[in-house]
Amino acid sequence: MDSEQKERVERRARLLKSLAHPSRLLIVELLAARPYDVSELTQVIGVDITTVSKHLTVLKKAGIVRNHRRGQHSDYELNCTCINHFIECIESDLKDKEDL
Repeated sequence: MDSEQKERVERRARLLKSLAHPSRLLIVELLAARPYDVSELTQVIGVDITTVSKHLTVLKKAGIVRNHRRGQHSDYELNCTCINHFIECIESDLKDKEDL
């Protein structure tokens, strides 16, 4: 594997790892519908604000979400709107193969 290939697969691994938590997947699903601020996500997910903030930081570093400052609050939205479609595609394909 050359350096370009290695860099590409490592970048993809980081991206997939950023999604590898149930709360982060739920955040991505929620943000597909509309922007949320941290306090709204905290209420919906049912965990403390620090935990939600950490999850959002992971997703933001991966480039999946972005935030917009609104006074002292930040609204988060998906930066990559195809994520849910990607996951649904994989689930559908796997289900189809299980049905064989």
